[in-house]
Amino acid sequence: MSAVESSVARESATRESGEHESGAQERELGPARPIGSVLVANRGEIARRVFRSARELGLATVAVFSDADEDAPHVVEADAAVRLPGTAPGDTYLRADLLIEAARRAGADAVHPGYGFLSENAAFARAVVAAGLVWIGPPPRAVESMGSKIEAKRLMAAAGVPVLAEADPDALTEADLPVLVKASAGGGGRGMRVVRTLAELPGELAAARAEAASAFGDPTVFCEPYLPTGHHIEVQLLADRHGTVWAVGERECSIQRRHQKVLEEAPSPLVERLPQMREALFEASRRAARAVGYVGAGTVEFLADDSGRFFFLEMNTRLQVEHPVTECTTGLDLVRWQLRIAEGARLPAEPPARDGYAIEARLYAEDPAAGWQPQSGPLHRFRLPGVAAEFANPGGGAGIRLDSGVTDGSEVGIHYDPMLAKVIGCGPSRAEAAAVLARALARAELHGPTTNRDLLVRVLRHPAFLAGETDTAFFDRHGLDGLARPLAEADTRRLSALAAALAEADTRRAAAPVQRGLPSGWRNIPSQAQRTRYLEAEVGYRHTRGGLVAEVSADGSGDGSGEAFGEAFGEAFGEAFGEVGLVDAGPERVVLDVGGVRRAFAVACYGRRVYVDSPLGPVTLTAVDRFPDPVAQTAPGSLLAPMPGTVVRLAVEAGQRVTAGQPLLWLEAMKMQHRIDAPADGVLTELLVEVGRQVDAGAVLGVVLTDQTSDPS
Repeated sequence: MSAVESSVARESATRESGEHESGAQERELGPARPIGSVLVANRGEIARRVFRSARELGLATVAVFSDADEDAPHVVEADAAVRLPGTAPGDTYLRADLLIEAARRAGADAVHPGYGFLSENAAFARAVVAAGLVWIGPPPRAVESMGSKIEAKRLMAAAGVPVLAEADPDALTEADLPVLVKASAGGGGRGMRVVRTLAELPGELAAARAEAASAFGDPTVFCEPYLPTGHHIEVQLLADRHGTVWAVGERECSIQRRHQKVLEEAPSPLVERLPQMREALFEASRRAARAVGYVGAGTVEFLADDSGRFFFLEMNTRLQVEHPVTECTTGLDLVRWQLRIAEGARLPAEPPARDGYAIEARLYAEDPAAGWQPQSGPLHRFRLPGVAAEFANPGGGAGIRLDSGVTDGSEVGIHYDPMLAKVIGCGPSRAEAAAVLARALARAELHGPTTNRDLLVRVLRHPAFLAGETDTAFFDRHGLDGLARPLAEADTRRLSALAAALAEADTRRAAAPVQRGLPSGWRNIPSQAQRTRYLEAEVGYRHTRGGLVAEVSADGSGDGSGEAFGEAFGEAFGEAFGEVGLVDAGPERVVLDVGGVRRAFAVACYGRRVYVDSPLGPVTLTAVDRFPDPVAQTAPGSLLAPMPGTVVRLAVEAGQRVTAGQPLLWLEAMKMQHRIDAPADGVLTELLVEVGRQVDAGAVLGVVLTDQTSDPS
């Protein structure tokens, strides 16, 4: 056979295969047809993201909401919204029957699943199609094929995609360790545990299965070799119903905590160093897509080493959280293409070329310095400077893009993932993208629950990150304690505390019935200073005819007593700043002259919490009550809940002796289990909770009487 005849034969075989595949897809997805109204079977940021593209295509939008999300931004922005009674995911966003009924009631003719919840549930996809609705996703059999990570790895191996060997949890030996326990049905780090000894295995398997069952409704887990250092690389796919499959660039998502992504970027620093790796990744990804007859947007994830070897991890049969970095570097609107492909549109023969760099930071309501504990409560203010676009690519390919599920006044609850927003920095170079993103985060006004903002900024400015030295061991190698420390150094915290005290004084002065024009604490002869106490600092200041004289007599010791910085006014500030003078003070803005340099501080108070924002760094303070209520004091040794949640497991009983760091119980919050350990050696004299009890943050779970607290001497 000649070369020409061989080429014709290959093209004929490909066409016949594509026609066969197209027929199978139509049987599963139904005939392609125009969409008029789309329901997003999800919540928060991804619902808002889909709505934006839908509106640009002239489509009506329908939201669904649980009782906890009744006033959420995605509900307010939709053309119509349908309530799902309850708060737990299992009663609301995981109820396929309620979602389909909501679409019918609201007149939607298509369903977009977003990510998480039922986005990778083949039974839900089939139910949507059976209800006569357009499923904006891949064929259910493709979802099913990739829905079980165990089966997906076997299928990929048969298709010639490199995979890591699978290990049977019941047949592990010491020689197999360490291993990674993973949930077969989900992702996002839930149901995932590292096991380094056989003694740990039963407990970690039980915890992984419980998390997987809670998050995905399937407790199946498996094991694979654990590679402590590697690169998490993924390839974005787009495929239409007509046989065209695009590999739309790669992303690197190696900066992770608890196997959950924190920073993502496009292109990958590793692949940029090893450009020959890119086409191999793309070819493996296209092979994976064709092996399951894929349609729509999807992602193939790989684990790679420094030499460029890579292994299949999983295929996400949905839109990824980190899709904006691909959009910012290609100019594509992936959601728009999802909608158009569902209507039967054809992709061009080749995808657009990549241009520029983009880095995405996931802003979480969590405390990295306290074991990544999720946080909750009212988000009083949420503002980022320099946002060029929301849910869309910045004009000119440079600037900040914001994809957020919250706004000023949103309530951060305990029922769902603690991610507040995705902040994306775009630029012509990686360094510029990192710089613009770090600045936006550092200058953001985030008044409410503790976030991981300081950690994100320190990583983005870290020399190793800027050099492209990113892998999954980044936090271990560079030290989480240092990366998670506050952006504002001690001197900045002192100045901010002074600004907060002066703003509070001005507020009091404005409310005074007489002589409002005099500065608070003013005396025409020397006198004692006005004093304001915060848990983080104690501030002394007085006004004289010569202006403001100030001191800080305590640093951030956390109890308000602190360590004396100076016996005379001004000594603490003098060493760090020189003289400090007052230029202007108001309830919300204070300007100080610090060693001849003017510094402005924005101050916002919400009850006892005070937020001070300035170019020097954000500072959060807690005012100390002048007359604390004795009833509010807790007994020595009280074990307090670090977050609201539900008690899911107890490991000890009252009266049992415990050692520091010993697991006592587990709380489930935001779809993750969090271990509560004994704070010190002692006796658990009281256990005040049982399995199934829901507790608030700060609730007393029990009392550990230590040797020190029990010995009055």
